[in-house]
Amino acid sequence: MTKNKFLLLVLFAALASLFITAKVYAQDPAPTPASATVPSDNEVNLVAKKLYCPVCPNTPLDVCETQACKDWRAQIRDQLASGWTEKEVMDYFVTQYGERVLAEPERGGFTSLVWMLPLLIVALGLVFVGLVLKSWRASRLSRPLVQTESQTGTGIPKQILDKIEAEIRKVD
Repeated sequence: MTKNKFLLLVLFAALASLFITAKVYAQDPAPTPASATVPSDNEVNLVAKKLYCPVCPNTPLDVCETQACKDWRAQIRDQLASGWTEKEVMDYFVTQYGERVLAEPERGGFTSLVWMLPLLIVALGLVFVGLVLKSWRASRLSRPLVQTESQTGTGIPKQILDKIEAEIRKVD
Protein backbone atom coordinates (compact mmCIF):
# COMPACT_ATOMS: atom_id res chain seq x y z
CA MET A 1 0.00 0.00 0.00
CA THR A 2 2.87 2.39 0.69
CA LYS A 3 4.37 1.70 -2.73
CA ASN A 4 1.10 2.75 -4.41
CA LYS A 5 0.93 5.92 -2.32
CA PHE A 6 4.54 6.74 -3.20
CA LEU A 7 3.85 6.28 -6.97
CA LEU A 8 0.73 8.39 -6.68
CA LEU A 9 2.65 11.14 -4.90
CA VAL A 10 5.41 11.12 -7.57
CA LEU A 11 2.82 11.25 -10.35
CA PHE A 12 1.04 14.17 -8.66
CA ALA A 13 4.33 16.05 -8.21
CA ALA A 14 5.25 15.52 -11.88
CA LEU A 15 1.87 16.78 -13.09
CA ALA A 16 2.00 19.77 -10.76
CA SER A 17 5.47 20.73 -12.04
CA LEU A 18 4.25 20.50 -15.64
CA PHE A 19 1.32 22.83 -14.93
CA ILE A 20 3.54 25.32 -13.10
CA THR A 21 6.06 25.29 -15.96
CA ALA A 22 3.32 25.76 -18.57
CA LYS A 23 1.97 28.74 -16.66
CA VAL A 24 5.41 30.34 -16.48
CA TYR A 25 5.99 29.92 -20.23
CA ALA A 26 2.54 31.30 -21.05
CA GLN A 27 3.25 34.64 -19.41
CA ASP A 28 4.77 37.44 -21.46
CA PRO A 29 7.64 39.40 -20.02
CA ALA A 30 6.74 42.82 -18.72
CA PRO A 31 7.40 45.46 -21.40
CA THR A 32 10.28 47.75 -20.71
CA PRO A 33 9.97 51.44 -21.50
CA ALA A 34 12.58 51.18 -24.30
CA SER A 35 10.82 48.28 -26.08
CA ALA A 36 7.42 49.96 -25.75
CA THR A 37 8.46 53.04 -27.77
CA VAL A 38 10.81 51.52 -30.37
CA PRO A 39 9.04 49.39 -33.01
CA SER A 40 10.49 45.96 -33.65
CA ASP A 41 12.02 44.92 -36.97
CA ASN A 42 8.90 42.84 -37.68
CA GLU A 43 6.64 45.87 -37.23
CA VAL A 44 8.85 47.93 -39.55
CA ASN A 45 8.97 45.10 -42.13
CA LEU A 46 5.17 44.74 -42.11
CA VAL A 47 5.02 48.27 -43.51
CA ALA A 48 8.21 47.98 -45.60
CA LYS A 49 7.00 44.91 -47.51
CA LYS A 50 4.13 46.99 -48.86
CA LEU A 51 6.57 49.47 -50.42
CA TYR A 52 9.05 49.06 -53.28
CA CYS A 53 12.65 50.20 -53.33
CA PRO A 54 13.12 53.60 -55.01
CA VAL A 55 16.38 52.44 -56.64
CA CYS A 56 15.97 48.74 -57.49
CA PRO A 57 13.10 47.79 -59.83
CA ASN A 58 10.50 45.37 -58.44
CA THR A 59 12.27 44.85 -55.11
CA PRO A 60 10.26 45.09 -51.89
CA LEU A 61 11.68 47.51 -49.35
CA ASP A 62 11.89 44.90 -46.60
CA VAL A 63 14.46 42.74 -48.47
CA CYS A 64 16.48 45.37 -50.34
CA GLU A 65 19.95 46.11 -48.94
CA THR A 66 20.66 49.45 -50.66
CA GLN A 67 21.42 52.47 -48.50
CA ALA A 68 18.23 54.19 -49.70
CA CYS A 69 16.13 51.29 -48.42
CA LYS A 70 17.96 51.24 -45.09
CA ASP A 71 17.22 54.97 -44.77
CA TRP A 72 13.55 54.38 -45.62
CA ARG A 73 13.26 51.61 -43.06
CA ALA A 74 14.86 53.89 -40.44
CA GLN A 75 12.36 56.58 -41.38
CA ILE A 76 9.48 54.09 -41.06
CA ARG A 77 10.81 53.06 -37.62
CA ASP A 78 10.92 56.73 -36.53
CA GLN A 79 7.43 57.41 -37.84
CA LEU A 80 5.98 54.33 -36.10
CA ALA A 81 7.79 55.31 -32.88
CA SER A 82 6.18 58.75 -33.16
CA GLY A 83 2.76 57.11 -33.19
CA TRP A 84 2.02 57.13 -36.93
CA THR A 85 -0.32 54.42 -38.19
CA GLU A 86 0.59 52.13 -41.07
CA LYS A 87 -1.78 54.01 -43.38
CA GLU A 88 -0.24 57.35 -42.46
CA VAL A 89 3.25 56.03 -43.23
CA MET A 90 2.10 54.61 -46.56
CA ASP A 91 0.33 57.87 -47.46
CA TYR A 92 3.48 59.83 -46.63
CA PHE A 93 5.61 57.77 -49.02
CA VAL A 94 2.97 57.97 -51.77
CA THR A 95 2.85 61.74 -51.34
CA GLN A 96 6.65 62.01 -51.48
CA TYR A 97 7.43 59.51 -54.29
CA GLY A 98 4.18 58.73 -56.08
CA GLU A 99 2.12 55.53 -56.35
CA ARG A 100 4.99 53.65 -57.98
CA VAL A 101 6.40 52.94 -54.49
CA LEU A 102 3.36 50.84 -53.55
CA ALA A 103 3.74 47.09 -53.85
CA GLU A 104 -0.02 46.84 -54.33
CA PRO A 105 -1.66 49.67 -56.28
CA GLU A 106 -4.72 51.41 -54.87
CA ARG A 107 -7.99 49.92 -56.04
CA GLY A 108 -9.61 52.88 -57.66
CA GLY A 109 -9.74 54.82 -60.92
CA PHE A 110 -7.47 53.59 -63.70
CA THR A 111 -5.62 51.17 -61.40
CA SER A 112 -8.85 49.23 -60.85
CA LEU A 113 -8.24 47.91 -64.37
CA VAL A 114 -5.21 46.06 -62.99
CA TRP A 115 -7.52 44.17 -60.64
CA MET A 116 -10.38 43.63 -63.09
CA LEU A 117 -8.47 42.74 -66.27
CA PRO A 118 -7.46 39.18 -65.23
CA LEU A 119 -11.05 38.41 -64.21
CA LEU A 120 -12.34 39.83 -67.49
CA ILE A 121 -9.87 37.73 -69.52
CA VAL A 122 -10.85 34.55 -67.66
CA ALA A 123 -14.56 35.28 -68.16
CA LEU A 124 -14.09 35.93 -71.89
CA GLY A 125 -12.02 32.76 -72.19
CA LEU A 126 -14.75 30.72 -70.54
CA VAL A 127 -17.38 32.22 -72.87
CA PHE A 128 -15.18 31.42 -75.90
CA VAL A 129 -14.63 27.81 -74.78
CA GLY A 130 -18.36 27.44 -74.14
CA LEU A 131 -19.22 28.71 -77.64
CA VAL A 132 -16.65 26.41 -79.27
CA LEU A 133 -17.96 23.39 -77.36
CA LYS A 134 -21.54 24.32 -78.26
CA SER A 135 -20.69 24.58 -81.98
CA TRP A 136 -18.84 21.26 -81.88
CA ARG A 137 -21.81 19.60 -80.27
CA ALA A 138 -24.21 21.16 -82.78
CA SER A 139 -22.11 19.99 -85.73
CA ARG A 140 -21.84 16.52 -84.23
CA LEU A 141 -25.60 16.30 -83.76
CA SER A 142 -26.33 17.50 -87.30
CA ARG A 143 -24.26 14.69 -88.87
CA PRO A 144 -26.04 11.40 -89.37
CA LEU A 145 -24.74 8.72 -87.07
CA VAL A 146 -25.77 5.83 -89.34
CA GLN A 147 -24.95 5.72 -93.04
CA THR A 148 -28.00 5.80 -95.22
CA GLU A 149 -28.60 3.26 -97.95
CA SER A 150 -28.03 5.85 -100.65
CA GLN A 151 -24.42 6.47 -99.55
CA THR A 152 -21.41 4.22 -99.22
CA GLY A 153 -18.25 4.62 -97.19
CA THR A 154 -16.71 6.72 -99.97
CA GLY A 155 -19.37 9.43 -99.82
CA ILE A 156 -20.56 8.70 -103.38
CA PRO A 157 -24.27 7.97 -103.70
CA LYS A 158 -25.12 4.30 -104.33
CA GLN A 159 -27.06 5.08 -107.55
CA ILE A 160 -23.98 6.65 -109.15
CA LEU A 161 -21.81 3.70 -108.10
CA ASP A 162 -24.38 1.32 -109.63
CA LYS A 163 -24.24 3.27 -112.92
CA ILE A 164 -20.42 3.16 -112.91
CA GLU A 165 -20.44 -0.57 -112.28
CA ALA A 166 -22.96 -1.07 -115.09
CA GLU A 167 -20.74 0.92 -117.49
CA ILE A 168 -17.71 -1.14 -116.50
CA ARG A 169 -19.61 -4.39 -117.14
CA LYS A 170 -20.63 -3.13 -120.60
CA VAL A 171 -17.00 -2.49 -121.50
CA ASP A 172 -15.92 -5.98 -120.41
